[in-house]
Amino acid sequence: SKSTIPYERFMNEAQQADTESPTFGQAYGSFLLQHGFDPDERDPIRYLEDPDLSYVMMRYRQNHDFWHTLTGLPPTVAGELGLKYLELLDTGLPLAALSLGALFTIPERHQQVVMNVYLPWAHRVHLRMDTSLMNVYYEREWDTPLFELRERLHMEPAPVVVDN
Repeated sequence: SKSTIPYERFMNEAQQADTESPTFGQAYGSFLLQHGFDPDERDPIRYLEDPDLSYVMMRYRQNHDFWHTLTGLPPTVAGELGLKYLELLDTGLPLAALSLGALFTIPERHQQVVMNVYLPWAHRVHLRMDTSLMNVYYEREWDTPLFELRERLHMEPAPVVVDN
């Protein structure tokens, strides 16, 4: 949430970001700014009585935009499905699997991007990763160069697809 991250700093840095070698925080700020996202817009967790499980699910939701930043996947339908597949491989959460049902409701050209580009990429990345993306303490990585964080996590950026 805005109260737990240096949100204003990110917004300022995003406008002056080093596009060649941004830090993770600059890249996250740029992602939020470019897409008009607000970290306070996440819905609260419902239907989980256990506070520990509720925390894990909230953290999962909070990490989602960090993962967009880390992977370079756009917040398009195809990009979201590629990220959900990576999340499924990484966490095994049924929620991620259910989201993939949307694949059959999108135009064929978007299905082709997901099936032929993003799913093979996600599978390749998952095989290289040696830690779960849920285990990364992203708040300690704000000043880490994005390329360095990706290297450490064995995260190959997603292929750039035009008009997805």
